[in-house]
Amino acid sequence: MDRNDLRIGDAEREQTMAALREHFAQGRLTHEELDERLDSTLAAKTARDLAQVTADLPGQEPAYREPASPYGMGDWHAAAHAHRAQMQAMRHAQREMHRAAWMARKHGHGHRRGPHPILPVLGALMVIGLIVGGFGIFKVLFVVWLGAMVFSLVHRRFHHRG
Repeated sequence: MDRNDLRIGDAEREQTMAALREHFAQGRLTHEELDERLDSTLAAKTARDLAQVTADLPGQEPAYREPASPYGMGDWHAAAHAHRAQMQAMRHAQREMHRAAWMARKHGHGHRRGPHPILPVLGALMVIGLIVGGFGIFKVLFVVWLGAMVFSLVHRRFHHRG
């Protein structure tokens, strides 16, 4: 099969339309000719159709050209190897990021969410103290709970700034 009979995509059409607009800007095409050729470009299905749209226009390069590849046609093995190496590097970087985050949490540098573990225990003791021991023990536990809450908030505010 001839290379010019291969189907084209939107990228090739856009490339040809940009070339046509450039020829219009340089005065080689009238506005009507530009419109006709743009319509033909949008209707083109093969590389041969695109070549016919720009056949009578000057230029060293055709409006349509194959995208450049860093690898030769038969060098798929090198391309696959490069892709595999890139994916391994990305996985390694991601693993290192997770390891660093884990180490930060392990050594207490992570942000802990929620109240200090003693606060719910004090809250439960307050409720039990109110039910069993009356209002006196409730007041004492409430003051201790309130102090722990304020200390927790102050501690978090000054020690967890990033």
